[in-house]
Amino acid sequence: MNILVDENIPLMTIQMLREMNHNVLDIRGTRDEGITDEAIWGIVKREHRLLITTDKYFAQYRDENHHGILVIRLKQPNKLRIHQRIMQAIKHYSPEDWQCLLVVMRDTVQSVWKSKI
Repeated sequence: MNILVDENIPLMTIQMLREMNHNVLDIRGTRDEGITDEAIWGIVKREHRLLITTDKYFAQYRDENHHGILVIRLKQPNKLRIHQRIMQAIKHYSPEDWQCLLVVMRDTVQSVWKSKI
């Protein structure tokens, strides 16, 4: 699966996703580091990638045609807890399931929206 991780996703998560044979784009350390949310969304759309982020801003795109949005929203986030919630979601949904799917993972619950596009 093609994935774009926002700058706030732990490196251990990126490594594990790559070990699971996902094509992971991490913009940290590239010329795109620090680009706007709109520019990130443009890359996600253009390259048909699942977006993984802690930025709730991206939930506004849930009714658009996209390849998946995973938002991690924890009360007291740390690298390990963010990593665990991402891995839980990635293992729960198949690559096909992510099409037009928004998943918001909170501390103990998750919210799911599926666009009808």
